[in-house]
Amino acid sequence: MEKRCETLTYDQIPMLLARICGICSASHPMACANALEDLCGIEAPPRAQYIRAIICELERLHSHMLWAGLAGHFIGYNTVFMWAWRYREPILDLCEKVTGSRNHYENFKLGGCRRDIPQESIPEIRQCVDDLDKPLTMLLEAVQDDPVIGVRTRGIGILTEENARAYCVNGPTARHSNWPIDVRRDEPYAAYDWIDWDVITMDTCDVFAQVAVRLLECLEANKIIRQCLEKMEDTEPGVIDNEPRTIPEGEGIGHAEAPRGETIHYVRSDGTNYPIRYKARAPTYMNLPSFKPQVVGGELADAMLTVAAMDPCYSCTERMAVVDRKRHIEGVLTMKDLLQLTHEKTARLIKHHNLKSPAWK
Repeated sequence: MEKRCETLTYDQIPMLLARICGICSASHPMACANALEDLCGIEAPPRAQYIRAIICELERLHSHMLWAGLAGHFIGYNTVFMWAWRYREPILDLCEKVTGSRNHYENFKLGGCRRDIPQESIPEIRQCVDDLDKPLTMLLEAVQDDPVIGVRTRGIGILTEENARAYCVNGPTARHSNWPIDVRRDEPYAAYDWIDWDVITMDTCDVFAQVAVRLLECLEANKIIRQCLEKMEDTEPGVIDNEPRTIPEGEGIGHAEAPRGETIHYVRSDGTNYPIRYKARAPTYMNLPSFKPQVVGGELADAMLTVAAMDPCYSCTERMAVVDRKRHIEGVLTMKDLLQLTHEKTARLIKHHNLKSPAWK
């Protein structure tokens, strides 16, 4: 994709980059727009900045809820999977209403947005976000109180703050280790420095903290969207583009806080309508190596749960490869094998501790 960008115009590039990842299809174009605007020395109009923040937070909501459902599946709680994905559906419908697509949000461009949010749609969006508060709170309380979830996630896959900093992790993987970093606050873009919101952190540094951070971030996302909708009403409808007529020579760097963490894009221009170099770095590329200090010394039955807690995106680590010709490993476990071990441990703990889980009857 990086090489392909060299054959596309600056207007076409964000559409391609939306397809790097089906979950981060707003984050990559957002980082791209930030990089291109850094290159050109311009800013998008205020209304476009609010729209950008709204779309990014809708993406964060559906990404975190998808992850929560998968986390339940890995533990052996498919009820959590079904609940989380059920309440995620209205968010995807809202994404389609705002951007025209449930998964690929081709709304960001150099200088602004391609599509406005009509004033008459604002009450409906606000109502959908308000309706999500109750199920999110229910899921959070269930996770906090459920004894089985507690015994399967607390004290598992610990990544200390020291190791988090040593491995340069980012996003929820850093924040669950009590490292309060967030690009939205540290290097603000879109409308994030115009509104009030909090960076969520936990200090237990385990899988449970990963769950709690993401669910609490969903509630923060709702808060951000509501404020953006309120302030957007004071901007002029339709004023969403500030595209430059020429592209200067030089370099540009753009950051965005994807659901998984910091996404960085770099562009180099020779003054034509095509870049001579484009580079993208997704958060999983930095997060995945931290699996080693989290899993060494633990049980094999917890390995899949530990790596899943990072919410890895394997398309974002496609350039990684390990070749080891010295060792001949036999009996390699498949994903199916690891999932079976995870479910067996859950069943074993329920029986051993005589646990009851009223939240999931």
